[in-house]
Amino acid sequence: MAHIRILATGGTIASRSGQDGASSAERAEKLAAGLSGRHSYSAQDVTNANSYQLRLGEVRLIAEAVHAAVMDDGVDGVVVTHGTDTMEETAFLLDLVHDSPKPVVFTGAQRPADSKVADGPGNLEDAVTAAAAPQLRGCGVLISFAGEILGARGTRKLHTLAESPFGGGVPVAHFVAGTLHVTAVPVRQKPLPLPGEDFDNARVEIIECALGTTPELFSYAVRSGANAVVLAGTGTGNAGAGFAEAVQDAVRAGCPVILCSRVPAGGVVPAYGAGGGVNLVRAGAIPGGDLGPSQARMLAALLTSLPATQDEILQALTTGASRGA
Repeated sequence: MAHIRILATGGTIASRSGQDGASSAERAEKLAAGLSGRHSYSAQDVTNANSYQLRLGEVRLIAEAVHAAVMDDGVDGVVVTHGTDTMEETAFLLDLVHDSPKPVVFTGAQRPADSKVADGPGNLEDAVTAAAAPQLRGCGVLISFAGEILGARGTRKLHTLAESPFGGGVPVAHFVAGTLHVTAVPVRQKPLPLPGEDFDNARVEIIECALGTTPELFSYAVRSGANAVVLAGTGTGNAGAGFAEAVQDAVRAGCPVILCSRVPAGGVVPAYGAGGGVNLVRAGAIPGGDLGPSQARMLAALLTSLPATQDEILQALTTGASRGA
């Protein structure tokens, strides 16, 4: 029997409905009380908030709690319950620093705990099963939802309300009639150091491009002290007039710029001139590969808080991959 550490951070899975909307109320022990008992567990509350309320300092505390759990010889795997709004960000940050073969599995819910059709208990049962699975050792941090298990890197919330809201990441495994089937193993990069206290105050802004967008907000972010800027370009990573010059000024001022795409699927491929991705990269922007803007922001926040050089940021942005199971 495997022993699983359950770390609760709040979110819809722990929420109950009220006159002012749903808010986190359930604690870790209460969430775990309905598990089948196929594995032993210990439960711990780290935070208790809806995930859109989390700050970087609280994400650091979650990372520290996960690290402590996987370093415990009596723990075989870790489950983190978390709100879906920012799950992709916290899970990816933890994947960057995860330095153990033990599985770490994030899960949550789309419906509150007091719903007549609550999906949290089923998702938690699946996540515990995944965290206990020997075949998922070495896969890093995973997101388990509605019977599907994805690698944290590249995963995004693609639907606000659907029972299975996540996509984009490597499909690592899935459940069929309660049996876990592994289909791919993510190729992992060398773990980065755990975030320190400087991470709490890292300021990385996301500037999204649209038709006719000017670089004024981008330049303001740099002037006002951003540690880095993520430029969410159109298409394969493009921006309009003036952005290449603004990127060049930012890089010269010591502010790294990561170029992503606002498109949910596909990576950044510098292909266009006249202010497009070719010009932005020549000006010093670092292509973000397969990362969406929110995950690129977490990477930049961690790296600039360490701190890291431009070359180290480029290396960390190397696109992840997978190999068949």
